[in-house]
Amino acid sequence: MLLLLVANSSMLAVYMGVGSVLLPTQIASIDPANKVAILGVVGGVSAVFATAFNPIAGALSDRTGRRNPWILGGALASLAALAFLGNVHTALLVGIGWCLVQATMNVYQAAVTAVVPDRIPAARRGTASALVGLALPIGGTAGVLIGSQTADHLRTGYLILGAIVAGAAVLLATFCRDLPKRAPAPAVPRREKLAAFMSALAHHDFRWAFIGRALMILGYFSVIGYQLYILDDHIALPAGLEPAAAMAILTPVSMVAMAVSTVAGGMLSDRWNRRKVFVGVSAAVTGLVTVIPVVSPTWTGMLVFSALNGLAFGCFMAVDTAVVTLVLPKAEDAARDMGVLNIANAGPQIIAPFVASAIVTTLGGYASLFLIGGALSLLGALAIVPIRGVR
Repeated sequence: MLLLLVANSSMLAVYMGVGSVLLPTQIASIDPANKVAILGVVGGVSAVFATAFNPIAGALSDRTGRRNPWILGGALASLAALAFLGNVHTALLVGIGWCLVQATMNVYQAAVTAVVPDRIPAARRGTASALVGLALPIGGTAGVLIGSQTADHLRTGYLILGAIVAGAAVLLATFCRDLPKRAPAPAVPRREKLAAFMSALAHHDFRWAFIGRALMILGYFSVIGYQLYILDDHIALPAGLEPAAAMAILTPVSMVAMAVSTVAGGMLSDRWNRRKVFVGVSAAVTGLVTVIPVVSPTWTGMLVFSALNGLAFGCFMAVDTAVVTLVLPKAEDAARDMGVLNIANAGPQIIAPFVASAIVTTLGGYASLFLIGGALSLLGALAIVPIRGVR
């Protein structure tokens, strides 16, 4: 479990450090006048690669019966892609580089995600998911702090984050050996393979878990993906506080709150054997707190929003991950089906940058972005209700 925490933390350090700080900073330095639109296009196109590579890599790791080669291969390829991204100076090459990082990191993510359903008993999934869920506050804080400290030296920041994920992969692959290889699945026609690939969505509970996760992620990342620009263009920061430095303060506030709720939510959901109420309430709170920066676009308002948002989102991700592992249709297809579910993580990120960019530029700016993001999270809270196989 400690190795899983390290592996997932390194992954989130890359996603948050690059996506929240280094990438927006790099784009703003290339074309400050069009930074919102360019970030939207780059984020949306790159998420297509994340959406495609995650389930494909998951299915391939299921087929080979091994996780470690995919973990190592994805991490080392990500290091190379991050090194490339740190050495480019046009919007087009930044987009290509981030697409490569998303593709390779999702190969890594698909294999790492499958380790929990591979090895953890159902009765302990909440606690296990809570511990793995600590990766977001730990990795997210580390990534944003690294990004903020290296915002003036982008190449260094990219290389540090790449080295972290590569080191974590080596540790996990060395000390957490693969399970004995399963017998290969019988050959099936290509059309049947495609049908089987998405068959999990025909399962009632899995489908609703997918919908809820997709709505929540869409609402969350529509706002969080533009946080650096929100601090620059919407929030009245104290004199002398730069947006990157403000991110370095807000992120630990959010992540500490997230760590507390992740552990508490996961463990209490195990103790009470109740998952749905934690997921539904936390998703609803995530939606409601987006009102705070609208009515109070101040530094204090952002601090309060970050703390409450972290509390709610941490609980949601910890317990919702437990719900997902409990509604997987077949244990032998765990990585493939978790990869399909990860479309609900990556897929909305295809839409979110385009939607967020359009809202900011045509529908009233960042206040409208907060409100629409909150409404999507509230819809995600409602999606947990139809799930029948989990209390």
